[in-house]
Amino acid sequence: MGEAICHELGARGHRIGVLDINAEGAERVSDELRAEGVTAVGIGVDVSDRAGVDAAFAKVRAQLGPVHILVTSAGVVDFCPFTEITVESWTRLLDVNLTGAFHCCQAAIPDMLDAGWGRIVMISSSSAQRGSPQMAHYAASKGALLSLTKSLAREYGRAGITVNNIPPSGIETPMQHAGQAAGHLPSNEQMAAGIPVGHLGTPADIAAAVGFLCSEQAGFITGQILGVNGGSVL
Repeated sequence: MGEAICHELGARGHRIGVLDINAEGAERVSDELRAEGVTAVGIGVDVSDRAGVDAAFAKVRAQLGPVHILVTSAGVVDFCPFTEITVESWTRLLDVNLTGAFHCCQAAIPDMLDAGWGRIVMISSSSAQRGSPQMAHYAASKGALLSLTKSLAREYGRAGITVNNIPPSGIETPMQHAGQAAGHLPSNEQMAAGIPVGHLGTPADIAAAVGFLCSEQAGFITGQILGVNGGSVL
């Protein structure tokens, strides 16, 4: 999803800083963007490391200028019965899924305040809205992003900054494929059968929604949870 979002925002004329724990992956995406005529830079960073985040944002500013749009889409998942979740696993999921977004928002918002304009979109999960058995730590980390979204929207609305959240459901991604391969998630066909539109979504579907929320046309939309899920009932 993050890769598709980078291409969508690049196609809309934005300069793109691609941040990922996989430095080679970040550089690959930035290379593809540059081949499409987009100004881009790829930087490896673990979003759970505050010093690393600050250093990565400093590199983005040095090469691309101030940060006016932020999309937080980094995430990790784990499947485990609640009573068997270790403190280490609980902490790791919150560190990446929640605290990582906190670090990135704190790093970006000062630039937006200086500009009097900003767009933040956080990618959460439908698990945050309906709960997920054997994924309590994942659902909790994503659920907290919904509250963070609404709080920042109210705090920074008058500064020209909008903050919204997309909780995807039924989107075909490598993370979903890994869960299916391990036997934790149903097949594509089984998942599609429960979606009113009759098929799974794609990362491009999420990217299109992000592109709109980051546009001038979405300036009166903030603090909202936009479900991109094919009509799935939560």
